[in-house]
Amino acid sequence: MDRRNFLTQTIVAGSAAAFGSAVPAETGSFEKTRIIGISCSPRRGKTTAAAVQTALDAAKEVDSRIEVQLIDLGGFNISGWVGGAKPDSPQIVGDDFEVEVEPYLMAPNLGGLIIGSPVYFRSMSALCKSFLERLYVMRTPTMRLADKPVGALAVGSFRNGGQELVIEQITTAMCCYEPFIVGGKPSAHQGATLWNNYNDDITKDEFGLNTAKLLGVRVAEAALRTQKIN
Repeated sequence: MDRRNFLTQTIVAGSAAAFGSAVPAETGSFEKTRIIGISCSPRRGKTTAAAVQTALDAAKEVDSRIEVQLIDLGGFNISGWVGGAKPDSPQIVGDDFEVEVEPYLMAPNLGGLIIGSPVYFRSMSALCKSFLERLYVMRTPTMRLADKPVGALAVGSFRNGGQELVIEQITTAMCCYEPFIVGGKPSAHQGATLWNNYNDDITKDEFGLNTAKLLGVRVAEAALRTQKIN
């Protein structure tokens, strides 16, 4: 058994204990479907993480069959694409992605993703770019994200500070993994856009928080339609 398979099986077993029941086989049905939110800010626990958590909280309220999990990448050492690696034969990097992130993404009841990034120089963070590149592990042996809903959000220091550009960058990269991209409804069609104009207190951006909630609801609704659950 290689290191990646060992980690995946270990975390699945751990999840079963945490939720009080055995995790079902991937080909079976699920009592719960899990929405994972990824905060791609190097500032752990700050505005991007809070925005993603807001979206997850809204997703959880949609249905009792939805469970959510936040993965805050702040402080993690995550390398980008390794030169010469191929999706069907990736090189082992041995960084925090393999230990702290990848096993959770491999959970058999993964229903969808919400990916958030701060806006740096009108672009996604370097950490977000590395995360998106390392998702190649989800391509083999099958496209594990195929037909699963993915939503994106961005936090900027100005109301029109490039948030929609970052959302577009994230969703464009995600097309390599064959999910379907969703936005919030009835507004926030592209994704959630938030403004950090209150000394890191994102709760004061009512407009932005509402877009995050709308995004979370839409991802949860889509996940329920696509994931086979009881």
